[in-house]
Amino acid sequence: MNKTFAAALRRATDLTRGGSLGDATRAIQDALRGLDPSTAPSDTEKARPERTLSARPTLDLTAETVGARRPAPGPTSPADAGPVRPDPVAGSDRRTRPLAEAIRDLAAGRRTFAGLPQGLQATPPPPVPDGARYLARTYAGPHGGRPYRVYVPASASAGAKGLVMMLHGCKQNPDDFATGTAMNSKADADGLIVVYPAQPTGANPSACWNWFDAANQTRGSGEPAILAGLARAVADEFAVPPDAVFVAGLSAGGAMAAILAETYPDVFSAAGIHSGLPVGAAGDMASAFAAMAGRRRSDGRSTPGSSARLIVFHGAADTVVHPSNADAIVSLRRRGTASVDRHAGRTQAGRRFERTVYRAADGAGVLEHWVLDDHGHSWSGGHPSGSYTDPAGPDASAEMVRFFLEARSAGRRD
Repeated sequence: MNKTFAAALRRATDLTRGGSLGDATRAIQDALRGLDPSTAPSDTEKARPERTLSARPTLDLTAETVGARRPAPGPTSPADAGPVRPDPVAGSDRRTRPLAEAIRDLAAGRRTFAGLPQGLQATPPPPVPDGARYLARTYAGPHGGRPYRVYVPASASAGAKGLVMMLHGCKQNPDDFATGTAMNSKADADGLIVVYPAQPTGANPSACWNWFDAANQTRGSGEPAILAGLARAVADEFAVPPDAVFVAGLSAGGAMAAILAETYPDVFSAAGIHSGLPVGAAGDMASAFAAMAGRRRSDGRSTPGSSARLIVFHGAADTVVHPSNADAIVSLRRRGTASVDRHAGRTQAGRRFERTVYRAADGAGVLEHWVLDDHGHSWSGGHPSGSYTDPAGPDASAEMVRFFLEARSAGRRD
């Protein structure tokens, strides 16, 4: 724990004893933003103006470098999380907890990320084969904009068969994510456009998608509206069939992919969620750290009857985002499915995995859950040239593309 954060904890304790709970919470938030807690105003000082969206506290959700495995922290199931207390926040199911508990979660989150790589990954652009294009662009829409990369394979010259939006994790960028996931090579084989939006450090210091902010969990506002608008614009440009637009992401990107699947199922017909969290699992920084450790404020939420199909990957040894988050995503989406198929296997590199397929009444797969043994917080089957990848597999990129295209090859959309 660094000196700034330790000072914040001491200040928060003093403020709590003095009855200034609001200032105690702000002291912790400011410390996580790198501010000196000694400069924080007290309740007796002039009230702060309301913060704008761009100035909100942001979460440093850092991915874990693949290495030695250790048991994942937190409870083994949501039932182990203990009781929660309702919080009367309009339009949400946010929970309140004692300040001491919030401080504990913030401190635990800080410890989790201590010593992990700092700074955004510097990775050169992936190689581009003859006839393909890898373009740098900027999208601007009514809700805001983002820079992005778009990969157009030579196989799409006669018409794209689909579009995959890839959402990177924290401390990553489009080039790094394209290299690590090797999704462009899958696009070459199947005639897919691949879009890699970039999260600027101005929106989050660690380039995380702000999945934990309630303003970014609903339709028609914030990052979901920006990303859906970007996907629509590129799909229209390349005449992508409307039922062939998909989204996938890792960690914070996986959590945002889950949000897009719920809020924009009319744009994204399927989503790949790798090492992510369920929608509504957190509403601020303290609850985000708790959710990542397996102590969610709720099991999340899901739109009843949502048509978006989901494929979920999670490592059983993930120490950054607890595997119970994947269980919660699956638990929500499996409701209403008619049958289940389970298969256990092993990759050529020796990794054991379990694949569970949930099918609709007509036998179509609408949900897949992959549990990867001895796998941490990284993209399964990724290329080692990118950050936060584990080449031992299985190949998450290939399996996601296969899952995305299954419904179209059968001539239907679920």
